[in-house]
Amino acid sequence: MRRFATLVRALDQTTRTNDKVAALARYFTDAPARDAAWALWVLSGRRVRRGVSTRALREWIAELGGWPQWLVEESYGVVGDLAETLALLHPQTNSAGSADGEPWPLHRVMEERIVPLGELDEGVRRAVIEESWVAFDSWQRFVFNKLITGAFRLGVGRRLCVRGLAEATGLDPLVLAHRLTGAWSPTVNDYNRIVASEDAETDPGRPYPFFLAHPVDPERPPGETLGDAGDWHAEWKWDGIRAQLLHRAEQVVIWSRGEELITPQFPELEALGAQLPTGTVLDGEVLAWGAQVLPFAQLQRRLNRRRVGARLRREVPVRFIAWDLLELGGRDLRTHPLEERRAMLRELVESHEAAAPTLRLSEAVTDAESGGVSWSELAALRDTARERGVEGLMLKRRGSPYRQGRPRGDWFKWKVDPLRIDAVLMYAQRGHGRRASLYSDYTFGVWQGQELVPVGKAYSGLTDAEIRKVDRWVRDHTLERFGPVRSVKPELVFELAFDGVRASSRHRSGIALRFPRMARWRTDKGPDDADSLAAVRALLPQSER
Repeated sequence: MRRFATLVRALDQTTRTNDKVAALARYFTDAPARDAAWALWVLSGRRVRRGVSTRALREWIAELGGWPQWLVEESYGVVGDLAETLALLHPQTNSAGSADGEPWPLHRVMEERIVPLGELDEGVRRAVIEESWVAFDSWQRFVFNKLITGAFRLGVGRRLCVRGLAEATGLDPLVLAHRLTGAWSPTVNDYNRIVASEDAETDPGRPYPFFLAHPVDPERPPGETLGDAGDWHAEWKWDGIRAQLLHRAEQVVIWSRGEELITPQFPELEALGAQLPTGTVLDGEVLAWGAQVLPFAQLQRRLNRRRVGARLRREVPVRFIAWDLLELGGRDLRTHPLEERRAMLRELVESHEAAAPTLRLSEAVTDAESGGVSWSELAALRDTARERGVEGLMLKRRGSPYRQGRPRGDWFKWKVDPLRIDAVLMYAQRGHGRRASLYSDYTFGVWQGQELVPVGKAYSGLTDAEIRKVDRWVRDHTLERFGPVRSVKPELVFELAFDGVRASSRHRSGIALRFPRMARWRTDKGPDDADSLAAVRALLPQSER
């Protein structure tokens, strides 16, 4: 635990990527495999189930330190990080040593203290946590709090972990990234498999690292930055679940981009995979699809279920729209040019069209797969995206390999311009992290007759200077307080940008905005200039009005 806390401190005290990679490399070089496995698990974004509520932690630290509860809550509001707040409020500032007189290694902290927490009675759970607080010094206590609250974000993700691990082991980062994709556990066996000089065995259910696209610069037309339009393959950007469909060794699995197994939610796609040749991996999109593509909200009805019944399958039928072929006959095709991969993909889809009706090819938006299109023609097609139920265009360089992560140069997403409304600030709440002491999370409303009706929440889009200015205004114009939320005078108007709007029975306004953010503070407008709910409803898809 001491070694891991030292690593966390080194990571926390620098913003330089090379310094973070060096710190990770030192740790993975020196740490025992049992500790390194847990460190890799935590730092790469994996989590264990939280075994204690944050409310209980705040109550226990108040009783332990003799602090009034309001002081703990105010301290949390100012600090903005619960783990740090708990460490600062603990009455003991130095280490009393671990319970058995020896330093606790990380794997024992995780396996004997943190993982079992949720199965313990409340009194035992509290005793374990308070004993741990006493056993660690102040920095280890902070790290322990991070681990039990599940808020382990230090500007380090899997990509940096891969770089640090590669430097420590001398392995190819591409190999390590692949081994870290999919299902693995923080065990010695899995860690040794990940850092082995050669693959001792290949997990047939392991997906490839996903290739992600960069957004097209909204301030510059693609023709200025991407060159000749004929060098690019363009297809629709679907609004579904990005996924890889694998059929290997008589096993069919479907992985989401977030590396969650979603096979049980889509049994018809599992059946589709079984129709494909063994040793096939497709990259594409899972879509809800009836007579045409259905809203993403319909697809969400399938998620987080152990099984999907026949009724839901009828109400929300799905398709797999394939846009890339990563493996065929067990052969890794990722280094082949996109044009070659698509030619093989087209042949595969067409040969299985009758037996696998839920499989479709993501076609190019132009008639021909090769050249002969201009940026103006693509821009005109992009402008029709919203009425087609898609988000815009994907642009992929024709000769590009299938890479991993989000490298620049080969794949871009050219989304349709966002929808916009003017709305009035109604409620404000403190933010998190460095904005924990500022009112930076806002609820906005539009007019329904003489009444403001909430239509969305947003917290991004303003500069730090604007956030501070709004924060001062909120404090001076508060009407009521509801716990952490303040209602304010309906005076400030903001332009909200959002990617879509849909009907929703869960919201008072009857609508839900998709990814709302603040485009600008409309200091030139008063509350009477804000939009009406009728104007927002007019933005709904025709089928939902």
